[in-house]
Amino acid sequence: MLGPNGATPSRLSWSTSATPMHSRPVFRFAPSPNGALHLGHALCALIGFERARALDGRFLVRIEDIDAGRARVKFIADIFTDLRWLGLTWAEPVLRQSQRLAAYAAAAERLKAMGLLYPCFASRAEIASAAREAPCDPDGAPLYPGLWRQAPAADIAERKAKGAGFALRLDMARAMAAARLRLAGAALTFTELDERGSARTIPAHPERWGDAIIVRKDVPTSYHLAVVVDDAFQGVTHVTRGADLLAATDLHRLLQLLLDLPAPLYHHHRLIMDAEGRKLAKSAGDTSLSQLRRQGLTPADVRRLVGLAPQPAIGAMKGVPRRQTLE
Repeated sequence: MLGPNGATPSRLSWSTSATPMHSRPVFRFAPSPNGALHLGHALCALIGFERARALDGRFLVRIEDIDAGRARVKFIADIFTDLRWLGLTWAEPVLRQSQRLAAYAAAAERLKAMGLLYPCFASRAEIASAAREAPCDPDGAPLYPGLWRQAPAADIAERKAKGAGFALRLDMARAMAAARLRLAGAALTFTELDERGSARTIPAHPERWGDAIIVRKDVPTSYHLAVVVDDAFQGVTHVTRGADLLAATDLHRLLQLLLDLPAPLYHHHRLIMDAEGRKLAKSAGDTSLSQLRRQGLTPADVRRLVGLAPQPAIGAMKGVPRRQTLE
């Protein structure tokens, strides 16, 4: 019987791991240093930290600074200051994605060798014009209309010879065909934990993202590729992030399958909204944690503002699953 969001109740045992991850649960908070942290980040970091503590797990901070044009050293320092103010501690050293570009390039090369990536030289304007009547992806952007999907090799070579920039896109039809072969008739799914730690198995539908960008024109990777590579590298067993990234998990599960990476458990928490019902965002200049601190608010005030109970005692969340083994 289907549950919420098309999910099916899962029958799971959590005593041992089915994947080559660390023996202890590993949670992570992975902000981008392109702005100041706000209440939404506080909620995400606190949930991950407290679940890790309750399970005697490890809590990591990862700096997702692949976008050199927007990342700032000051914001990295401010992230650490804000997290310490909230009472969080984490394992060292802190991984910075800008130091992991070779790992992402290797993953992209593997997908290319499988015939699943192709170069796209189209500009945003060209794509927007061709996709005017196209359906949209989960983020509301028109699906890529395949302008370079079947481009002749000579045209690609000519563009490259002229030094034209290009992105690498995932040929979704080929990727799904490869996934079906690997799954041998099984469904592509992921495990979602609710606030109480109860697990649901949710079907993944990465095809709704179309030919997603895996390597950007301006950055030698993408959020989607970097996050799955680093979660595997760091042995992350539990991914805690906002509900706005729930749909992205479909694409992440596909990449994990294709790259033979383990699948962590997921918890997509509620979002923090402003008075108009808009999700808080750095780009909108929403009130930052540092501003709240300067106004005299305390970490306890932040917990109240994001709807969390007072600081829980260790062991208060013993019902959260440790890791996944299918029966």
